[in-house]
Amino acid sequence: MAVTIKDIAREAKVAPSTVSRVIADSPKITERTKKKVRKVMDQLGYYPNFHARNLANRATKSIGIVMPASVRKGNLTFQNPFFQDVIKGISAFAHSEEYSLYITTGEAEEEIYSDVMKMVKGRRVDGIILLYSSDNDPVMEYLVDENFPFVLVGKPPEDIKNITYVDNDNYAVSRELTSFLISLGHKRIAFIGGHEKLLVTKNRLAGFLDTLLLSKITVPKTYIKHTDFIMDGGKKSVNDLLSLKEPPTAIFVTDDVLALGILNALNEKGISVPNEMNVVSFNNLFFSEFTSPPLTTVEVNIYQLGYEAARSVVELIEDENSSPKCITVPTEIIIRKSTKSLDGKNN
Repeated sequence: MAVTIKDIAREAKVAPSTVSRVIADSPKITERTKKKVRKVMDQLGYYPNFHARNLANRATKSIGIVMPASVRKGNLTFQNPFFQDVIKGISAFAHSEEYSLYITTGEAEEEIYSDVMKMVKGRRVDGIILLYSSDNDPVMEYLVDENFPFVLVGKPPEDIKNITYVDNDNYAVSRELTSFLISLGHKRIAFIGGHEKLLVTKNRLAGFLDTLLLSKITVPKTYIKHTDFIMDGGKKSVNDLLSLKEPPTAIFVTDDVLALGILNALNEKGISVPNEMNVVSFNNLFFSEFTSPPLTTVEVNIYQLGYEAARSVVELIEDENSSPKCITVPTEIIIRKSTKSLDGKNN
C-alpha cells in the first residue's frame, strides 16, 4: 500500500499540513522540522507527487526545447553532436531544479510552430529554450507576442528587443580566427557556413569578411558557401571550391561536422591537409582532435551554453520581475595540425 502524507505526519508527530509545507519547502517551516519530516519520508520510502502538486499550482516544472528545422529534416537532429552537448548542459541544470524537458518533434518550420503553440496554449511547459536564432522567425515572434518566458541560444535579430539570450561573441572570435589564417600567409580563404538566415552564420561571416577587408584581401563570391550542418554539406561545398580556376589555400568552416566532411573530401581527392589546404572550424566537438589531421577549431563551450540557457529560463519562470540579459560564454582557438604556415613552418 502506498505511503501517504498522513502516514508521514503520524510517524513524524506533525500535522499533515506541515508535511505538505515541507514538501513545498515553505519558509514558514523551521529547518529542524524539515529535517525531521524528510528523515521520516526517507525511512518510509515516500516520494512526493510533484505532478499533482504542479497541477494545483498551474505549473508543469517542464522546459520546452526547440531545435532548428534544418536539423530535424530526415532525422538528422543528432547527426551533429552540438545538439547532444547543449542538451546535456540544459539537462544538468534542469535536473538540479527538478525540471523535466519537452523537445519538439516537428520537422518543417510549420510543424515546429504548431508544436510551440501547443506547448504555450496547452501549458505543457513553463518556459522554452530556442537552440537557434534566425531572421523573421515566427516562433520567436510568437513567444515575444505571448510574453512567454523563453531564452535564446544565439544572438537575437536586431528587431527583437529585451529578451534573454546566451551566446559566444561570434563576430570577435571569427575576426581572431581569420587573422590567424592571415598570419600563416593565406590570402585565398574560403568560407563554408550554415544557412544564410541563421544569425550565428551571419555573425561569423561578418567577422570573417571584415577582417579580410581590413587586410585588403578580396573574397570572390564563389568562395562563400552555405549548407546544412551535416557532413554531406561540407563535402559538396569543398568540391565546388576545388573546381574553381583558382581554388583557396584555406577554408574557414563554421562547424566541426561540416569540417569533417571537408577533410574526408580533401583526402578522397588526394589533397594534403595542411600542406596543400588549411582548414579551421568551430565547436571543438569530441572528434575534432581525432580527425586526420587533428582539427584547428574554436572551443565554444557548448555544455556551458546549454547550462546557462537553462539557468536563465528557470530564473524567468520563477521570477516574473527578472530583467532580460545577455550572457556571453567565452571562446578559445584550439590550434592543431590542420593549419600550417604557407612558408612551411608549423604554427
